[in-house]
Amino acid sequence: MKLGIVGLPNVGKSTLFNAITKAGAEAANYPFCTIEPNVGVVTVPDERVKKLHEIYNSKKTTYATIEFSDIAGLVKGASKGEGLGNQFLGHIREVEAIVHVVRCFEDSNIIHVEGSIDPRRDIETIDTELILSDMEILERRMAKAKSSMKGGNKAQLGQLQTMERVYEVLSEGKNARTMEFDDADEAEFVRSLGLLSYKPVIYAANVSEDELADAESDDFGGNPYLKTVAELAKAEGSGMVTICAQIEAEMAELEEDEKAEFLADLGISESGLDKLVKASYSLLNLISFLTAGADECRAWPIINGTKAPQAAGKIHSDFERGFIRAEIIAYDKFMEVGGSIASAREKGFLRSEGKEYVMKDGDITNFLFNV
Repeated sequence: MKLGIVGLPNVGKSTLFNAITKAGAEAANYPFCTIEPNVGVVTVPDERVKKLHEIYNSKKTTYATIEFSDIAGLVKGASKGEGLGNQFLGHIREVEAIVHVVRCFEDSNIIHVEGSIDPRRDIETIDTELILSDMEILERRMAKAKSSMKGGNKAQLGQLQTMERVYEVLSEGKNARTMEFDDADEAEFVRSLGLLSYKPVIYAANVSEDELADAESDDFGGNPYLKTVAELAKAEGSGMVTICAQIEAEMAELEEDEKAEFLADLGISESGLDKLVKASYSLLNLISFLTAGADECRAWPIINGTKAPQAAGKIHSDFERGFIRAEIIAYDKFMEVGGSIASAREKGFLRSEGKEYVMKDGDITNFLFNV
């Protein structure tokens, strides 16, 4: 799972990236200090894996991971090559979703590239550049499709009509992700185009330390910038989390037990990273199934709706090719019987599922196969 962290210069995105990956990307108070994308991998917190490790005393514990790319700052005109725009647009096409860091705090010591704080303007600035870039891509693809049709290839008519529909929406200044497609094949075709404005987005609203504790309240602690971001996110069906990048940076230096105390002192229940991970999973429609044993306890991320054979293939292609059945027990049921497979079997909690079984979050699974 790859997510790109984007935002205008000096909104806090590199500070956030440094905190959640401890990768130490250069953070500086001037535009474009991140030219090449810094990539870091962060583990997805999962208490279930920890508990399974304690039960099995496994030699290895493996959590699901998210790959974050800190991508260069963007300014108006990026789609035409201004700033580092072309490099930005190239890197962002490689990610599955976008974490858009939006500045929602005042600080005269940190210069905003536009000279003032306005989340709506900042979001629209980046959206506009992505839309313009997508329009250029579609123009080339449509011209190619029309040329192919003149040569007698009528099979591309449907795809051309889809691209023309998307282009019309983009021409109105709307993101492609605001469109709905009833036909699954049509939706998959649009996804395959690699349009930047079609990628799902999580807005990370970056607030000051003083505002964080009240930011989750119904009135956003009186912060009008947060309200603006929430309204925009809701309108387009995007995710939103409230974070304080500076606090995340401070927490990154603490031990695990110290982090809990630190959060309690601040009056918040979970870190920005935990909120971002949950939002990422939800946005990308991901769940985790689990495998457990003396050798390893592990969480495996899959798309919600994945059937058992395809889930098995995440472990090894042979598991999918030679799939026979899956022995499954729900994590909650397993813990209900004290982590005992024998007791789970006695109570009928251990199930045998076939090829049509749709995996559920927290399924502890043993795949049987033959190749």
